[in-house]
Amino acid sequence: MAVNYRERIISLWTVFLLGTLFHTQLGLMPLFHGLSVVESQKAQNINDISGIMWLMLGFFAIPMLGIITTAFTDSKRYRMIHFGVTIFYTIMNLLHLILDLFVQPVLWYQIALMVFLLIVGLLLNITAFQWMRLHNTAHKSPKHLEGSLF
Repeated sequence: MAVNYRERIISLWTVFLLGTLFHTQLGLMPLFHGLSVVESQKAQNINDISGIMWLMLGFFAIPMLGIITTAFTDSKRYRMIHFGVTIFYTIMNLLHLILDLFVQPVLWYQIALMVFLLIVGLLLNITAFQWMRLHNTAHKSPKHLEGSLF
């Protein structure tokens, strides 16, 4: 059975995005129990945090675009760019994990989730690297393409 890297990458990005959403939800759960949440920046209105909101949009939109593009392209150039993006996200997740260890109190359930997301990111790095090294499937025989999305 041929390895379908594209399906693996799409699955890993989806798990990553769901985990990131759950990370945000876990951070907001205290509100539903009458508790305050950890705040990193005091704001008077939504305009005070518009920069953060745009960064969050980008952080979520790039993997969503990656999922769509991975489903529809197999070019070598895209695979190289995609691998670089996965490395960037792994570095960002590692930095976020390290920084959250200095937030008081340390929320160990969040740390556990971020360790899980870091592992998913590393799997994504490995899979994206393997996909990047793979020769373009356009030059393979139809028999090798049976496991492809197209």
